[in-house]
Amino acid sequence: MSNKRKPKFGQNFLVDDNVRHAIVDALGDISNRTVLEIGPGHGAITSLLAPRAQRLIALELDHSLAAELTFKFREQPNVTIVQGDVLETDLAALVPEGATADVIGNLPYYITSDILLQLFAAGRAGLLTRAVLMMQREVADRLSASPGVKEYGLLAATTQVNAEVDNLFTLPPSAFNPPPDVFSTVLRLHFAPRFEELQVDPTGFDSFLKQIFAQKRKTLHNNLRAANYDPETLAAAWPAEIPPQARAESLALEPLATLYRALTQHPRGL
Repeated sequence: MSNKRKPKFGQNFLVDDNVRHAIVDALGDISNRTVLEIGPGHGAITSLLAPRAQRLIALELDHSLAAELTFKFREQPNVTIVQGDVLETDLAALVPEGATADVIGNLPYYITSDILLQLFAAGRAGLLTRAVLMMQREVADRLSASPGVKEYGLLAATTQVNAEVDNLFTLPPSAFNPPPDVFSTVLRLHFAPRFEELQVDPTGFDSFLKQIFAQKRKTLHNNLRAANYDPETLAAAWPAEIPPQARAESLALEPLATLYRALTQHPRGL
């Protein structure tokens, strides 16, 4: 099957051999691991994972590509090709009971955030250990941004409360066929939820983060006012370490968690 055919789901297939190996190497030793591959395409990464992983499950949305892969790996019993949408897949059903899995994949731009949220939920459930993910460079920059820089926002805060992020390398469009219009970056995530450490509940704190990053130009105080917190509640709960006119993107997770915990102690809290 030719790589030159028009991709049906916006796929850009990886064709750089050095990059293929670098991405798989970034997962480390997977000889005793279950690996979930998202969007294997024609199997550029799959073919390297198959001899290394104890168990490989590849999730492919495109029916014809899934059929191609099923045939290609028919004699490798440790490889399972699942045709379907990763966002509609119960990841828990794919991971052996009592075990954890690693994830690898090239995330389509239009559902990158949705897939990440699914992976974070699986990480909180103790299903995942690490992930090596390729995505549009601008999105990767937002995931790995530090407080106080322009790219830091809801996506960074949500990512970093769920995982440790390593920015590995960036790829030019020429690494793919057809070449995309953007550069791509490969990140490695170590799933390490911080909710217990920060003494916050995941559901409530996720909601709080959405409220405080709702309008980036607004101060933290004004975003909370827009979320129906009255001035008296905010004044009573406001930590001394947060400047009155601070914006959420200027603050690390620790002071934000302190404010969240204080707000939950008030009648008008979350």
